[in-house]
Amino acid sequence: MKKLRRLFILLILVGSTYAGWNYRDLLVEFYYQKIANDISPKEAPKPDPKRYQKLISELAEKRLNLTEKYSRARTAREISDVVSESQKTLEQILPAMMSCWLGTPWDFNGICQTPGSGKIACGYFVSTILRDAGFSVERVRLAQQPSQWIIGTFLSKKMMTIRAGQNYDTFVDQAIERGPGIHIVGLDNHVAFVVIPESGGIRFIHSSGAHPFCVVDEDRSEAVSLQRSNYRVIGNLTQSPEVIHGWLVGQKWPTKISSGK
Repeated sequence: MKKLRRLFILLILVGSTYAGWNYRDLLVEFYYQKIANDISPKEAPKPDPKRYQKLISELAEKRLNLTEKYSRARTAREISDVVSESQKTLEQILPAMMSCWLGTPWDFNGICQTPGSGKIACGYFVSTILRDAGFSVERVRLAQQPSQWIIGTFLSKKMMTIRAGQNYDTFVDQAIERGPGIHIVGLDNHVAFVVIPESGGIRFIHSSGAHPFCVVDEDRSEAVSLQRSNYRVIGNLTQSPEVIHGWLVGQKWPTKISSGK
């Protein structure tokens, strides 16, 4: 009887060790999340649809004014000045628009179009923000593409940085070194925005399919999905003169799909 009891206890210990090892990442994440919440509990952000609509209107008006300047520009310097002003405008207003979505619930099939009006998937979060910022995109079709094709709708492959198995800190450091801007980043099974301000650092803004299962704004240390992904592809939208030109002239952006069409 004692031998059976010892064997039973041994089996429990072995099983617990095996389960703990296999789920160690989840357990560590849960532990640190709990510690962070115990030390400095954060009030969950609330979606702000009113501010979002106001920002859409403000950006549309600014874009109209910039387009008029662009059409009047004749010299290379004048064109460059309008492009630079447009970049700064987008880099200021786009993150503010993203923040209006914070707290909006995530769902794999989420397709809502207004902050807090329903649930939203990661691809729809990206495509909806871009559409509402004045990019003439196919919101639904774009949202349903693999992340590299979402980025490829705007940027050529040579304008993307594609890495597999790269150390997380190296990836982030290199992204910051390439300069500020509004980036789209694709991961193993995810797509998001990476905002790199002129002051440095990063903001990883996305509709998260992990805890807390909503739209979140995370810094470098909090961006667990970005850190754990083996595959990463990133492209800087606002530092591309071609993208800025397309935004100013109302260019249509046909969705790039895996067949290359």
